[in-house]
Amino acid sequence: QKEQSAMIFEKVCALIAEQFNVDADSITMDTSFEDDLNADSVDLVDLTMALEEEFDIGELTEEDTASVKTVGDLVHFLQSKVD
Repeated sequence: QKEQSAMIFEKVCALIAEQFNVDADSITMDTSFEDDLNADSVDLVDLTMALEEEFDIGELTEEDTASVKTVGDLVHFLQSKVD
């Protein structure tokens, strides 16, 4: 399970790096979408769509993503979806 988490984290970092034009190496589990990446709701919708495609998890609702504040939150959330 730890390996799976690391794999998800790597994929998430790659997607975030691409979308927010940041270095994937600078992203940690504590990186905050709002504070560190200055993500707005449009950014998050775009990211959500990329994640749905990448992880083949179907459509995510705003409720699903409401509690996701950091990259770590997202990794844990995705882990629960792909298990």
